[in-house]
Amino acid sequence: MYTPSSRALSTVVTGAVLVGGAVGWGLFLRGLRERTEQARTEAALRAEHARQREREAIAHEMHDTLAHRLSLLSVHAGALQVNPGAPTEQVQQAAVVIRDSAHQALEELQQLLGVLRTPPTDASRSSAPQPVLADLTRLVQESRGAGSAVDLDFDCAPADMAAAPPAMGRTAYRIVQEALTNARKHAPGQPVRLVVRGAPGAGLTIEVTNPVTPGSTSPVPGSGLGLVGLTERAALAGGELRHELRPDGGDGVTHRLLARLPWPAA
Repeated sequence: MYTPSSRALSTVVTGAVLVGGAVGWGLFLRGLRERTEQARTEAALRAEHARQREREAIAHEMHDTLAHRLSLLSVHAGALQVNPGAPTEQVQQAAVVIRDSAHQALEELQQLLGVLRTPPTDASRSSAPQPVLADLTRLVQESRGAGSAVDLDFDCAPADMAAAPPAMGRTAYRIVQEALTNARKHAPGQPVRLVVRGAPGAGLTIEVTNPVTPGSTSPVPGSGLGLVGLTERAALAGGELRHELRPDGGDGVTHRLLARLPWPAA
């Protein structure tokens, strides 16, 4: 019987170890490359999702602003249509508002298209509208200038408003802006009552009410998604938004929007 020598046995064992080591090392490198490629792919997907979320956020901001501008334009154009014999001064004032609103709407639309065509950057974010809580007064004055009867009850200390968190102020501004836009669209000529109360640590409450005549039609077309977007926006801010129609005791109903947003203590 043939018995392998110790040298031959050692050679076989050494060769097997070397082959096994080479195979194992190759499998390790292959697994490492696969994990590296997978990590790179996942990082790219996360970056793309982040860019998409940023674009959607900018698009929401621009949608709210455009809807507001176009509703102002429509209201003034409609007033000229139903009152062709208005005094010259009134016609000129309406024409100025229409021109300015159209110009601003075109600028904002161009900005929106530019943002959506290119990846968002810090510059694009800074150029997007960034209103704050103190801008609510200006927003109401703009609506009054368009002929809306807005009764404002604003109970926030000026110092608190100046120091309010930008994200909360921006959310509050968009909620009020959409509410006033909806009132002009669905209840033209009806009075609007806006109540804003809040303080650091106590939160911010926004209530908007206006009468709506059943069967009334809107002269301004809309997607019907504004309130849905506002509800999502309020939830993302840690708050809530509700809206409902209530009978007013007569032939009409009242639309009520109520939003609550957290306002951290200073």
